[in-house]
Amino acid sequence: MPQKVNLPYTRYVSPDGQLLGKLPAWADDFNLLTRLYRQMVLTRLFDQKAVALQRTGRIGTYAPTLGQEAIGVAIGSLMQPEDVLVPYYRDTAVQLMRGVRMEEILLYWGGDERGSDFAEPTVAQDFPICVPIATQALHACGVASAFKIRGEHRVVVTTCGDGATSKGDFLEALNVAGAWQLPVVFVINNNQWAISVPRRIQCGAPTLAQKAIGAGFRGEQVDGNDMLAVYDRVQIALERARHGKGPVLLECLSYRLGDHTTADDATRYRPAEEVKQAWLEEPIKRLQTFMAGQGVWDEGREQALIAECQGLVQRAVDNFDAAGNQPPEAIMDYVYAQWPAALAEQREWLLERVARRAGGSAHE
Repeated sequence: MPQKVNLPYTRYVSPDGQLLGKLPAWADDFNLLTRLYRQMVLTRLFDQKAVALQRTGRIGTYAPTLGQEAIGVAIGSLMQPEDVLVPYYRDTAVQLMRGVRMEEILLYWGGDERGSDFAEPTVAQDFPICVPIATQALHACGVASAFKIRGEHRVVVTTCGDGATSKGDFLEALNVAGAWQLPVVFVINNNQWAISVPRRIQCGAPTLAQKAIGAGFRGEQVDGNDMLAVYDRVQIALERARHGKGPVLLECLSYRLGDHTTADDATRYRPAEEVKQAWLEEPIKRLQTFMAGQGVWDEGREQALIAECQGLVQRAVDNFDAAGNQPPEAIMDYVYAQWPAALAEQREWLLERVARRAGGSAHE
């Protein structure tokens, strides 16, 4: 049997919205909680629209964030503009909170390179979405190494799913982060399913957070459905890394309420009762119930918020539709800093064919 390791686990609000103990001082700021709640609702409504766009063939495969909104919103709200996000493919909530535009995310999933060319200056140095599993963890350590060499008080945040923690890239990243005491925060979105493989048979360790122990730094677990808990521990982890105290690994326990991607059908491998139970613990309803119990939220505010967010999502879809098509040569334009001769020849060939076709169309 795996040896039991006692790691910190943080939860402030129960699944039914009840307070479990004393809250941190910042949690008295209900304007902050309202802002966080608003962003979770916006993320979920955008997520629903993105799935609908994929189903109607307007974008490609998309990775939903349903049930995992608290993790991304907390991270995005706490990172400083000078910090760098190195995300994975289920980070819609973080990107939106950082300033990436909804239409840019739609462009990305629609196969358009402009979706990774962020217009907002504060996210210009954030990395694009990483689809290969766990490679982003090593990229994050490279960025964090640069920060440390330069003596900059900046932090890199990199995220991954539970499945990525079984990859060598992830373990190598932990090792170098601990050995060099890098200013990087690793956040695991443990949503219990690595596509069709459940967490319980993917790894024999009692927790994923304890993988940090072998690398010589702090690992802890957080209730990823409790916004207050995630916000509190991410805040502490960022400050720790920012002030030269080394990396932190946060394992946020959540649940993927939807399919792995729009190319998946989770009903083929996941028990319906398990999903039904997970819906009782999801983060948006939990925070809503908590705020209603504190007298700062009601049905009128809820309906007004939904209407506002639906308007923002539709405006983003309109902007996405109005973006038009990229020129054909764009498939090559973002691959190399300096063109290899063979690729340059291919690009010239493509341009000639495009020009010839355009000329032919002009005479038709």
